[in-house]
Amino acid sequence: MNRYPIWKYFLIFAVVAFGLVYAAPNLYKPDPAVQISGQSSAMTIGPEVLEQVEKALDTAGIEYFGAEVGDRAVLVRLNSMEAQLPAKRAIQEALGSDYVVALNLASTTPEWLSGIGAGPMKLGLDLAGGVHFLMEVDTNTIVKTNMESDVQEVKTKLRAAKARYRSVDLINDREIVARFRSEELRSLALSTLRRDFPQFQLRESGSGENLEIRAVLSEQEIKQLEDYAVTQNLTTLRNRVNELGVAEPIVQRQGRNRIVVELPGVQDTAEAKRIIGKTANLEYRMEARPDELVTNKEYFEYRSEQQRQMYGGAWLERKIIIKGDSVTNARVGYDESGFPQVNITLDSRGGELMHRATWKNVGRRMGTLFIETRFTPQTRDDAQGNAVTEQIKTVDKKIISLATVQSALGKQFRITGLDSPLEAQELALLLRAGALAAPMYFVEERVIGPSLGADNIKVGVQSVQIGLLAVIICMLISYRVFGLAATIALSVNMVLLVAVMSILGATLTLPGIAGIVLTVGMAVDANVLIFSRIREELRNGMPPQSAITAGFDNAYSTIVDANITTLIVALILYAIGSGPVQGFAVTLSIGILTSMFSAIMGTRAIINLFYGGRRVRKLWI
Repeated sequence: MNRYPIWKYFLIFAVVAFGLVYAAPNLYKPDPAVQISGQSSAMTIGPEVLEQVEKALDTAGIEYFGAEVGDRAVLVRLNSMEAQLPAKRAIQEALGSDYVVALNLASTTPEWLSGIGAGPMKLGLDLAGGVHFLMEVDTNTIVKTNMESDVQEVKTKLRAAKARYRSVDLINDREIVARFRSEELRSLALSTLRRDFPQFQLRESGSGENLEIRAVLSEQEIKQLEDYAVTQNLTTLRNRVNELGVAEPIVQRQGRNRIVVELPGVQDTAEAKRIIGKTANLEYRMEARPDELVTNKEYFEYRSEQQRQMYGGAWLERKIIIKGDSVTNARVGYDESGFPQVNITLDSRGGELMHRATWKNVGRRMGTLFIETRFTPQTRDDAQGNAVTEQIKTVDKKIISLATVQSALGKQFRITGLDSPLEAQELALLLRAGALAAPMYFVEERVIGPSLGADNIKVGVQSVQIGLLAVIICMLISYRVFGLAATIALSVNMVLLVAVMSILGATLTLPGIAGIVLTVGMAVDANVLIFSRIREELRNGMPPQSAITAGFDNAYSTIVDANITTLIVALILYAIGSGPVQGFAVTLSIGILTSMFSAIMGTRAIINLFYGGRRVRKLWI
């Protein structure tokens, strides 16, 4: 009686061994590190980059160890977190703007564990800290871009109103100046601009045949444009972070034109930094005709090295058909020859503009421009001798593809001419997440400590330890041998809980620790129900072996009912809650499932080893 078949013991042993293996990576503390990767995901990193990195660190006198070269990144482990920022500056100055240098925490999990997919549990910002980025939105760019678009629109409206002008120019990125030969033409233009461009403050100037209208954006309009740029970038950054799969990120606005991004735990921070900070956009323009005036066209090189060597570049019209902000979806695909492409879906407005432009230009070639804005930090000494870092802005516009329009296009088409599947995936991610309304650059980057402080974390961990010790003591005093079995099962439950959270990639926060404490109490509660039922059966005169069987069997339904109702509440908390509430709900849900296994099946296996299959006159309970 009370004997498990051998297969059940093997099952329990396998589950416990599985839990020990996948919980083990949490014992290894990560190393502070610096990670270097290319600006483009298609770039490969070779040993020569590592040599430059090592030379830069040696020159700066920064100690390091364990430098590793991968297919797409170099990882250098440092002796302390204080050395991360000096190391980053030294490496960035040595490599230049073609590489992304990011702070990271390098895993120290043994290779044999990593090889089977075992990794440490993700910790939230409140427990483990993470990487902090402070980014500034270049709001001047959106004002300039908006004004450049308005210049073309002003010309169109004036021509439609037959208000012939001598010139329409953009001055200092903030003011449009239109010049006329007669007062009659200027008056006609003034009434047209007042009607169609209410956002401008209009002022007349000049004399003779050089009569002018000066159109200046109001401060309120400039502020609205800046707010739009920051809000749009905030939304885009959140989408990009979500695409990266970062757990429990923080993306929020700070001040008028800055955004804070905080990424908790150990992750590929170089990849995150490249995706977050990259200002990638697209423009579609028709190829310029040979007789087109130089003022109405621009020359761009091809992005592909092979095409650049063969063709150099091409002239495209200045007029833009659509931009990347018209893209609603972008997916990676492959053409008939197996080359990567990005399948694009436009919004209704973008589809209409694309159809109108291509319908009129069947047989002509249309160019796809890839636009990337980079900010390179440069350090110089000011008049007082203090080191000052300036962001040097460069805008890179190159042709991805130049294809002949075979028929009128609509909302769906494709981008070809990409170098690799990785480049196609990165471009699709950036377009799918949304175009940045204005470029951004990194003002500050650092590895942040736990937001709740080491003392609070220590108290949280101590609460689990004290709670666990108190429960163990009470169980041993109250139930003796049965209490020992419950203690062993409780320890197994903690191991399984950590293992499952590590496998699922669940993020542990301080509220999650509270969920673990609650799980300890609930796991023991199931054993208390069982043991109390065994005592009751013994008092009723039932033999020891029968009392054990009756205790486990009769308490089973009560335990299941209690745990299922708690699990339902945890699921509701996860569904309607956010952040810390979800962390608590996840930990509690996993703890309920693991405790049911350990408290029922695990505890009974241990009791069966003690008492099963032999004559027992008295139970130590």
